[in-house]
Amino acid sequence: MASISLSKCVLSLLFILTFVNSSLGARPRKLDLWIPGADDYPDDSYLLKYHNGGVLQGNIPVFVVWYGYFSWSQKSIIIDFLYSLMANPWQSNPSVAQWWSTIDRLYLSKVSNQQTQINLVNQADNWYWWGKYLSMSQIAQLASYAGTPKGGITLVFTAEDVAVEDFCMNHCAVHGSDQNAGTTFIWVGNSESQCPGQCAWPFHQPLYGPQTPPMLPPNGDVGIDGIISNLASMLAGTVTDPFGNGYYQGNKQAPMEACTACPGVFGRGAFPGYAGEVLTDWTTGASYNANGANGRKYLMPAIFDPSTSTCSTLN
Repeated sequence: MASISLSKCVLSLLFILTFVNSSLGARPRKLDLWIPGADDYPDDSYLLKYHNGGVLQGNIPVFVVWYGYFSWSQKSIIIDFLYSLMANPWQSNPSVAQWWSTIDRLYLSKVSNQQTQINLVNQADNWYWWGKYLSMSQIAQLASYAGTPKGGITLVFTAEDVAVEDFCMNHCAVHGSDQNAGTTFIWVGNSESQCPGQCAWPFHQPLYGPQTPPMLPPNGDVGIDGIISNLASMLAGTVTDPFGNGYYQGNKQAPMEACTACPGVFGRGAFPGYAGEVLTDWTTGASYNANGANGRKYLMPAIFDPSTSTCSTLN
C-alpha cells in the first residue's frame, strides 16, 4: 500500500493543539495563543509561507464516503455546503463562495492564475463495514477505495456513533495524502454525542475555560454544523498544502495551515472563548457568517493572511 501522509488538527477554542505527525505514540503539544517574534526563532520559520511544493488547483473532483448512518437532512446540509463553494450569483454576500475565493486570492493565485473549482463527482454509503471503531489507517483505506483520480479529494465522514482513533483526544479532523497516487483525503467525525465541547464549539459549551452560552447552529444540528466548520478548515489546508510542501507555518512535521493558524476565530474581535462578531438569523436566532446554496447559512472559519499576518474574516 502506498505510504500515507497525515496532518491532524484540533480546532479548539482555548488552546492550539499542533498538527500531529503519523508516528505511533506521537503526542500533541498545547500552546498558548501568541504571536512569535523575531527573538523566538532565529530564522523566518514562524512565517506562514510557500515552500515551493504542490497545491490543488483547477477542477478538483470530490468523492464523498458516508461511514455509518447519516439522515437525508444531515447529508443535504453537507452537500449543499460543497455546492456553496462554487461561484453562484444567487448567493448573497457574505457567502461561502466568497470565503473560498479568499483562499484563491491569498494563496493559490500566488502559484498560478488557474481558478480552483470543487466538483462533487460521487457519493457512497458504507454501513459500518469495519464496525464502530476505526483506526486512522482504516480511514486512509476507506479513502483509497473511493477511486478518486489524481488531483482529487476524498471526503470521509463518520457518524456520531462511530469512534475513531484519537478522535476527541488529539483531533477533530484530519487531512492526508497518497503522494504516489497524487490524491488527498479529509476525514471529519460527527462529535455531537462524543465531544461537542471540543469539536463542535461554538455550537456547544466548551469543555474547558469560560462557559459562555453556545451559539445556535445555523442548520439546527450541532454535530453537522460542527462538521462544516472543521471541514472548511481541512479543505483550506488540503488545497494549499496537500502534500506537506505547500503553504504552512513552522515545523513540517507539525505545521499550521491556512485556517488552523487562526483557531477559534470566526469574526472580528475574536479571542479565546469568543468566536467574534457574526451575523444572526432573525427568524431562528442562529449564528452564521456566510450564505450558501439553497438558502443555507454556515459559520466559516477565518483564513490566515500571510501578507499581513492577520486572520481574515468575512465580516
